[in-house]
Amino acid sequence: MYGRRLATIEEIITLVSPDSDEELAEIEAWADDYDVRVNAVPVGDDIESVYTHGTEYLGVTLGGDGTYLEGVRQFSPREIPILGVNAGTLAFLASIAPDELTDALDEVIRGKANVDERQQLQVEANGVDCTGINDVMIEHVPPENPVDRKITRLQVFADDEFVGEYEGSGLAVATPTGSTGVSLSAMGPVQYPKNNASLQVVPLHTHRMGVRPLVVDAGTSITVVSDGPANLQVDGGRAYAELGEEDIVRIEGADTSALVVNTSYDDDFFTSVSEKLGWSVREDRHDTGKQHLLPVDTDLADAKEDLLRRAKEVAEEAARAAGEPLRELHGQTESVEYKSDKSDIVTEADYKADNIITTVIANEFPNHGIRSEESDAIEGDGEYTWLVDPLDGTGNFAHGNPNYAVSIGLLKDDRPVMGVVYAPETDEMFSAVEGEQARLDGSPISTTDRDSLDECMLLSGYDPDGAFLSHCYRETRGVRSLGSAALNLCYLASGSADAVWEYDTHPWDVAAGIVIAEAAGATISNTDGSAYDPLPDDGSRNELVGSNGAVHETLLSHLESEQDLQTTERGTAD
Repeated sequence: MYGRRLATIEEIITLVSPDSDEELAEIEAWADDYDVRVNAVPVGDDIESVYTHGTEYLGVTLGGDGTYLEGVRQFSPREIPILGVNAGTLAFLASIAPDELTDALDEVIRGKANVDERQQLQVEANGVDCTGINDVMIEHVPPENPVDRKITRLQVFADDEFVGEYEGSGLAVATPTGSTGVSLSAMGPVQYPKNNASLQVVPLHTHRMGVRPLVVDAGTSITVVSDGPANLQVDGGRAYAELGEEDIVRIEGADTSALVVNTSYDDDFFTSVSEKLGWSVREDRHDTGKQHLLPVDTDLADAKEDLLRRAKEVAEEAARAAGEPLRELHGQTESVEYKSDKSDIVTEADYKADNIITTVIANEFPNHGIRSEESDAIEGDGEYTWLVDPLDGTGNFAHGNPNYAVSIGLLKDDRPVMGVVYAPETDEMFSAVEGEQARLDGSPISTTDRDSLDECMLLSGYDPDGAFLSHCYRETRGVRSLGSAALNLCYLASGSADAVWEYDTHPWDVAAGIVIAEAAGATISNTDGSAYDPLPDDGSRNELVGSNGAVHETLLSHLESEQDLQTTERGTAD
């Protein structure tokens, strides 16, 4: 989940603790201004009655950490991002102050907030099968007779490997989010929780000096076997079980993460630790230390203010945000039996991706025009117009084929000057600004330098009568049709193909890819060699030929000779 996707929130589900009526009223008044529906659910009640699959939700908790943990329990399985409001109690997880609530919500709805994926754990034990974001505590049951044994012995396995026997008052298995309290008291490490996929086994009141906390990957399955009675609690009692002798507890990283919304109104992690736990390396300091970082190159800082570079950054963020619902829905197409149902999924995918992209662009560049394949045009009042294809390769998408992409281009006076193409299934981000180097995932890319047609691999778009295939297949190393014009141009740019031909194109199909390909060294033209115009005045759709440059004239000559031959053959037949 990327923060930019938050710009398309349709509804808010708010878990409300007692004495939070004032904050709830504030959220409802704010939501009215943005035409966002608010569903208020008392903490402890299930949100199922107000939840509809497919709606873009924000989850808000009003209360302390107990309310927040209840929000995690209900929101995370449904992949709803969570914003925690600390409504009058000391809290580590719910960190938005009530007087900053609407400012934080403004930041969220503009797509300016960040979303962190927090590792959760999955617990299976005697009558317990649940997830938690903090920890699992397995502790000795206090004896009724004061002279009876006051310790427990727990055997621990990591996957199939025996770790050892822990003797003491118990164990905690914690996520990075839950590591600070229990781990710190047991002299263990404090883990940075953001996007940290690990688990920590922490001995409690151990009787051996050499027993230390153990950190494992979240994919590790931890098995704990008790040799006597013990109590098990998940997240401070949100789930509870009594263990008997030889009872088995299995703990591993959960498949779903908790999606935690962070705004500029949240304390950063180390500031929070410093203020609440006395982080001694900041003792007697009132600054964050940021002024001691290496100085920023002023030329680079100035360059980042350039409109095209800023537009590229925004387009990349929007494309990644749109890629997530596309991946989610793409996975459903393979299991759908009926064509009508597939069409519904494709329509939903187009809508969600388009809504995210156009909302983000409109928020960042309100004076720019936007033309998208899937929505009405937005007229701008300047020289810049965005061309958006939220799902290039619709046919591939509908059939479960991974060759589809998000294409976002920017025109200045009808000339493509910035392009971003994102392939969600392979997580490849192609991008370029006119006059600069084309890049794939931040690394420079360039076309091939082959100059002989018989050494070249070609890509083709829609070929209605098979003419391009028949003209070029034997003269080259092959012609491939992938079903996405945007990806074709990007593969030309990155050297995966030597030339590209498209029968006819919509401007949003190719605007971004043209910038990327040309920045990588490609030559783009019409089939007659004239300059290719993605937005002709008469609205026509032209053939496009793109190549590495070295083979361009040879390819055009070959296509021209084949067309002349066809004309001659038709004349003879007549």
